[in-house]
This record gives sequence, structure tokens and C-alpha cells, in this order.
Amino acid sequence: MGVPRWGAVVGLAVVELAVERWLEAERDQLVLWLPVMLGGGIALWFALPDPAAWCVAILLLMASGLACLAVGQGGRAARSLAIGLLTAALGLGLIWARSESVARPVLGGPTIASFSAKVEAIEPLVARKLVRLTLLPIGKGAQTDGQPVALPYRVRVNLAEADAPKQLGTGAVVHLRARLMPPPLPAVPGAYDFARVAWFGGIGATGRGFAPVVVTTPSESGAGIRVALSRHIVSRLNGSAGGIAAALATGDVGTISEEDSEAMRRAGLAHLLSVSGLHITAAVAATMLIVLRLLALSPWLALHARLPLIAALAGAAAAIGYTLLTGSQVPTIRSCVAALLVLAALALGREAMTLRLVAAGAACVMLVLPESAAGPSFQLSFAAITAIMALHEHPSVRAFFGPHEEGRPRRLARGVASLLLTGLLVEFALMPIAVYHFHKAGLYGAFANIIAIPLTTFVVMPLEALALLLDAGGLGAPIWWLVQRSLDTLLWLAHIVASAPGSVRSLPAMPTAAFALMIVGGIWIALWRTRWRRLGLVPLVIGAIWALTTPAPDVLVTGDGRHVAVRTGAGLAMLRDKAGDYTRDMLAENGGVDGEPLLLADQPDARCSRDLCVTDIAARGRMWRVLATRSAYMVPIAELITACRSADVVVSERGLPKRCVPRWLKLDRRVLRRTGGVSLTLGAGTVVTILNAGDRHPWRDPPILERTPFKPQQGGFRGSASAFRVNGKR
Repeated sequence: MGVPRWGAVVGLAVVELAVERWLEAERDQLVLWLPVMLGGGIALWFALPDPAAWCVAILLLMASGLACLAVGQGGRAARSLAIGLLTAALGLGLIWARSESVARPVLGGPTIASFSAKVEAIEPLVARKLVRLTLLPIGKGAQTDGQPVALPYRVRVNLAEADAPKQLGTGAVVHLRARLMPPPLPAVPGAYDFARVAWFGGIGATGRGFAPVVVTTPSESGAGIRVALSRHIVSRLNGSAGGIAAALATGDVGTISEEDSEAMRRAGLAHLLSVSGLHITAAVAATMLIVLRLLALSPWLALHARLPLIAALAGAAAAIGYTLLTGSQVPTIRSCVAALLVLAALALGREAMTLRLVAAGAACVMLVLPESAAGPSFQLSFAAITAIMALHEHPSVRAFFGPHEEGRPRRLARGVASLLLTGLLVEFALMPIAVYHFHKAGLYGAFANIIAIPLTTFVVMPLEALALLLDAGGLGAPIWWLVQRSLDTLLWLAHIVASAPGSVRSLPAMPTAAFALMIVGGIWIALWRTRWRRLGLVPLVIGAIWALTTPAPDVLVTGDGRHVAVRTGAGLAMLRDKAGDYTRDMLAENGGVDGEPLLLADQPDARCSRDLCVTDIAARGRMWRVLATRSAYMVPIAELITACRSADVVVSERGLPKRCVPRWLKLDRRVLRRTGGVSLTLGAGTVVTILNAGDRHPWRDPPILERTPFKPQQGGFRGSASAFRVNGKR
């Protein structure tokens, strides 16, 4: 275009010089991108479909990183990019190795079996009157017909409280009968993926146990200190207050009623129920204060020993013990690591609360549990603490909220303003994550937390600790009364905020690419310090607009074809009125509806019988007709074929005749077996499925336990489908 060749070289040199100057100004921030690139490699493994793609990605990342070192001429940009690319390759390799290390065969299909197992963990679900057991089966089980059946390495079973024997404890060996099924896939696109969680947890089957449950070898340790402490706390308090108190002490939320738990979520207070930074900080601070005061009573120790260092060691022990007591969940591990780093920094005389601390905690968690980076717990906890630290490291914010020579009223007002600003920023930072995973966003959480966090930190937790201490001498009853009153106040606040108009905004499942854009934009803004950080607004705004303009699905079909939700003129309506609470809530959330879905048969634009239901949906400038079966009973073939030909979409839980040919899409048992749950957006003509061709993630295509081959008995077949297969022939 008329530009001399040397001009292009000069232009590149100018750009390179500008980049080097920028990175020189940001040199202290570069290390913060290491856990980001590590998480990027983990995310890339989840996004790519199969081992071939994972191998190519690792090789490309490594080759690109080495190429940067080879041609970068020693500049900071080349070194930084090379380290980032190699770290991403490490993240991808870590999660791949982790998925292989936890690989266990899963159950091939639903079965009812009697078996013996060792109790690995016990989780009381008092609000649901259940006890959840994690079991390690011993040997094979036996089906109802006496045939042996191979069982997975680990199974999770729910028992009714009345069916759980008193001798049940961790380490006990039990014999029981249970209905087991493979870990379920998400029912519809965007729903909770328990199959992925179960894969990394080594769980190959879940189900419901039946009485009698026989303890063949009693436990030596009982249910464990965590369960015992939870039961003790619950026995001292009434209602969900006992469940919240147990959650603060042990992380056990099974005693909180669903109504109160939902109110806490809608009010933005659910983070109080997850043992994380708030709880670890309170435990460490209280331990250090008590140890320091007690040791200071000795003049010799005060003169000859570094009491703050001893108190810090006691605080570290308290953090580790609290983490183990509460089940070592991801937020707790992150908070424990952060607390240990803070204590180490204080012991060395360094500044403790920095973004480098957050980065170190994130890297430690991802190195040990790389799969946690894809879960909401990891994302919410690290997004919150990163937003807080980035805000208070900003020079303007630090100058405004830092120490001032002023009276107590102004200092108090400044502190309240700091809490409010921090709460608002955290709400905005967590909103994309909450919408992506839970399809809901709270609007008043920042204001509720101004009261709830001080109430929990400075009133509830100290009172609960004092009550537990006094219970050793049977003197804790008056303190438990105060704990009850304070927790009732917290629940009252949650219900007031949750019932306020517009407290929660429900949105349909957002595209993963839109979520990724918002995350990248937010991280870019949080980690850089120069004016180039403002570029993060571009992907952040694009992702937000994309998510907000994503239309809600018009039709949701579960993987078994039984449940269908259709968007009508009055709102989201369900095909069947007999659906469990979980199914109704799940379809409402993924349909972007806050509240109970309607019944399709009651809508004026639907025509339903006991066996079929037809409704028309206006989209893309025309009417779409959806036909769905409501029962397993057959209908006259001529009537069905005629209805199919007049419909655009046909949905059924059973296999439909080949002559049932709709105008656009047929979703019967044969198709849904290949696709899983389906989401249809008629206006855009898009179809989103759970199962996709070529997806080889291990929980999508897991190794299946071999089923015991059928042995035909004298007298003919028993009539089951599997009974007609002998040696692979029909």
C-alpha cells in the first residue's frame, strides 16, 4: 500500500516498545496472571470435546510458549506470554490427569440390589428427614432374583431417618437393600450437572436405601465429631436456627428448612451458610486473641518469647482444624490457605492482605483440585475476595477509606460507606456467576449484608462458641437463648429482604461464551493498575448485553421425555401436573421464571386430553405447534399420525412410530437417548442438547460396569427386555 518495508519494521518496534513500557509499569501485577492462565487451561479442557483436541491444545500451547521465548529477544512481553501459555498447558494437563486418576466404572442402569458396604461418610438431612450415606461396597451385590451384580467403587444412598440404625457410624459395615441408578445427567441444558460432580468424587451410583439396614460391624468412632457436634447444636436450638448454627460450626446445612434456605439465597445471605473467609477469619482472630491474652499473663513469657508468633501458630492450627472439621470444602480450603499465608506474612513482617495472597490461594486449590475451578463455589468465593482486594488496593479508595483524623460519627459513617460500596461491588462481581449457574440474581444483597455480616461475625459466632464452651459444664442454656434470638433476627431479615418486590431477577441460561467474556473483562479490570485496565469494559459489556438479550427457551424437554415446559402467553407451563418440587423448580429456573410454573392443560391456547396435549406458540413471525404425549398409554395410530403431521415439534417419553413425522423436530425416546435433555428456542431456530456427538468427557461417556449375563432358566423367558438377549443374539 505504498509503505516501505522498513516502515513496517519501525512500526512494529514502536508497538513493541509501548508494550514493554506498559508491562514495566505493571510488573508487580504480572504474577497475578499465573492462576488465571492455570484456570484458563482447565477451562479449555472442559470446552474441548475429546482427547485428540486436548493433545493438540497442549502441544499448541507449549509450542507457542517456546516460540515466544525463541523470537522474543529477551523482552518482558515474550517472557510473560511464554510463561502464561506454558501455565495454561499445565492447567489442561492437570485436569486431564485428575480426571484419569479418579476414573471409576459407573453403574450401567437402574437396579435393586442387596449388598454390604463400609460407611465412608454420614450427612444428616434433618429438614428432609433423611440420612445421606456415602458407602464403599464390599464385593458384589445380589439382585432381587438372586443374580450377582457388580457395584461401583463408591455409592451414595439416602435413608429415611427412621430406617437408620443407632449403631450407624463412620467406618461401620452395613448390609442393606437399595434402588441404585447411575449418576444422572442434567435434566435440561443449563441444569445442575451431578454426573460431573459424581465423576470427580468417585461416585458410581446413587439411590434410596430400604429397611432393614443391618450393622454387621459397629463403628469404632461413631458418626464422627462433625456429625456429633451438629446434632448437639441442633438439639439446643429450635427450627432453622439450629441448622444455621450447625452450618457456622461444621458446614452442615441439612437441618435448614427449604423455605428458610430459599429466603437466605434470595436475600443474598447464602454465603453465610458456607464456611469460608468470614468464618475462618473469626476463628483465627478469636484463637489468636485468647492465646495472646493468656500468654501475656506470664511476665517471663512476655519478656522472652515472641507472643504474636506463638499466637499466629495457634491461629494456624485453629484454621487447619476448622477446615478439617467442616469437611474441607473448596471455600474453606481457599480461606484456610489464605489465612495461613496471612499469618506467615505477619510473622515475616510483610504486608499480608494483597491480591498476591488471593492468587496464591487460587493456585493452591487448582493444583490440588483442578476440577473445582469449574464449580460455582470456587468462582463465587474467589470473585468476591478478588473484587474486595482490587477495590481497596485502588489508590483513591485507599485514600478515602484509610485512617483519618476525625470524630467518631464521621469515622462510623465512613465505615458504613465502605461496607456499602464493598457490598455493591461484590454483588456486581458475583451476579454473572450466580446467573450462569443458578439463573437468578439478587438485587438487595449488599444492603442485607451490612446488617447480616456484623451480626453473624460479632454476635452469633462468639455467642455460639461461648455456649459450646459452657456446655462442658452444663451452663450453656442462657447463652443458647441469646443465640436463638440472634439467629431468629437473621432469618427475619432474610425473609423481609427476600419478599421485597424485585428482590430477585430470574434469567434463562446464558451462553457459555457470554459468561467467559464477562469473566475475562472482570479479571482484566481487577488485576491491572494502569489506564489499560479500562479495556476490560469492552468484553464485560459485550458479554452482559449478550446474556441479557439471550431469549428464554420456548420448549424445555427433560432427558426422559416425561416432563415438558412450554412458554405460553401466560408464562411457562408444564405438561404434567404430577411433578416433584425439584423438577418444577429446575424447569422454572432454566426457563427464566421466578416462581411456580403453570399447568399447560389450564391454558386457553392449549388443547389437552389424558394422553395428548397440543399448544401453539407464536415465534419468528408464525405459529409453531407443539404436540406432547401425557401418558404411557397408546392412542389410535391414525389419530397420532394425523396429529404428528400437523405439528412442528413432537415430544414423547416412548418410541413413536416411524410414520409419525412432524414438520420440524421429533423428540421421542430413541432421539432423547442420544441427545439427553433439549432446549428449543423457536424464534432463533436453535436446538441445545445435553449430549453432543464427539463429546468424550469421561462423565458423558463413562466406563460401565459389566452386567451379569442372563442365564435362561428352564421353563422359558421371564419377559424382561434383557431376557431376550443370549450371547449377544436375539
